[in-house]
Amino acid sequence: MEAFLVSTGLVALAEIGDKTQLLSFMLAARYKRPWPICWGILVATAVNHAMASAVGAWVATLVAPTTLRWILAASFVAMAVWMLIPDKLDDDAQPSAGRLGVFGATTLAFFLAEMGDKTQIATVAMAARFDAFLPVVLGTTLGMMVANVPAVLLGDRIAHRLPVRAIHATAAAIFVALAIAAVVTG
Repeated sequence: MEAFLVSTGLVALAEIGDKTQLLSFMLAARYKRPWPICWGILVATAVNHAMASAVGAWVATLVAPTTLRWILAASFVAMAVWMLIPDKLDDDAQPSAGRLGVFGATTLAFFLAEMGDKTQIATVAMAARFDAFLPVVLGTTLGMMVANVPAVLLGDRIAHRLPVRAIHATAAAIFVALAIAAVVTG
């Protein structure tokens, strides 16, 4: 249960102001069809984070526990620093529905945007840390939905009201706490 709750909360916080949340705002403004967008986000995130969690679990089997502890601690500290750097969505990253439709365009755009993103890297690290594939995948996917569904449904009405810097600082502090826990508890 710890893996699920930490994964959910951390990804929900990390996603605020992230490029994939900015993509959610953009998709909502462009297509004005919230439900296919939400379903596309869900499918893309579940597949992407399942792959990331599998990589994390695999890495945990290859590395000695003591070494893994220090790698995880360094990864969590790096994620804390990365959380404090604001994301921007490239202007040329305008997804087109084309033949894929809104659901397909959202799924593809979200899957690709999530590659190498903070939340994907965090998913790898949490899967290695907790050794709990399904709770991490479910938690990180729920965290993405918690952050992105309101972005799709409410759009710009909420975007400017969120204390993004405070949210990122909180997420960074949680990553530092996870780094400390990785070293102290193994």
